[in-house]
Amino acid sequence: MAKKRARKVEEEEEEVNTPEVPTVPTPALTRDSDVPVKKKLKKKWTNKQRVLVFGSRGIGYRERHLMENLRTLMPHSRKEVKKQKRDDMRIINEIAEMKNCNKCIYFEMKKKKDFYMWISHVPNGPSIKFLVLNIHTMGELKMTGNCLRGARPLLSFDPQFNEPHWALMKELFIQTFGIPNYHPKSQPFHDHVYSFTIVDDRIWFRNYEILAADGKLSEIGPRFVLYPIKVFEGSFGGETLWDNPNYISPNLMRSLEKKNMIGKYIQKRQLKDRKAEREPAGMKGDPTNEIFQTNSDDE
Repeated sequence: MAKKRARKVEEEEEEVNTPEVPTVPTPALTRDSDVPVKKKLKKKWTNKQRVLVFGSRGIGYRERHLMENLRTLMPHSRKEVKKQKRDDMRIINEIAEMKNCNKCIYFEMKKKKDFYMWISHVPNGPSIKFLVLNIHTMGELKMTGNCLRGARPLLSFDPQFNEPHWALMKELFIQTFGIPNYHPKSQPFHDHVYSFTIVDDRIWFRNYEILAADGKLSEIGPRFVLYPIKVFEGSFGGETLWDNPNYISPNLMRSLEKKNMIGKYIQKRQLKDRKAEREPAGMKGDPTNEIFQTNSDDE
């Protein structure tokens, strides 16, 4: 009897020492369609800014590469085919609404020489028209800097953007070039900076890589200069809110250069005529020597 009791005590101790294995409920073979599927918790993408980036027909290769560089840097951008020049500018608002975009960057080329950029808030405005100068693309510059595709940039603005018309441009730049937080195609960190600097009433755009926390930067590209022309109340039109008094159209600049060249030619001709008048006559000798000259026929 003692041996049987000892065995029972040992079995009870083993049962106490063995850990309990949690029971996992088996999933149901069928699921009711009304029961919602559980999803992983993700942070909300509240700022749903989408930018339509496209241009008109007739733009050059350098301008086309600049447009592609901006599309690469802006994961919240969308593409569209080139617009016909004869179409009205107001049709861009309809194209943007069909693409579900509330911002638009439109590139326009005139006379295969003058390159313009429109930045607009669709469909109510405002919109700004710029003349684009000094274009240099990423492939052309071959800078040493680099950044991860889709990374969110830091926007750096000149202190002069506090003035009224510059402040309006600054707000439009923030909403257009700033990548929304938690965008599906964006990266959750900042590794480059967009710099907007005002020099000679022009906006100089630069893109830099952040090398270290101490503020060291390396330029990536692209780079270009925006010369503001007008600010309109509506999208691609409407009442003019601000007009640049210092702006001179490229057509007028070319005509002034031609007039200047014509004026230089006229001055050269006048100098030649005056020089010819001032030159002394050639040496003719003594006029009295002709008195005693006789012809052979008279003899």
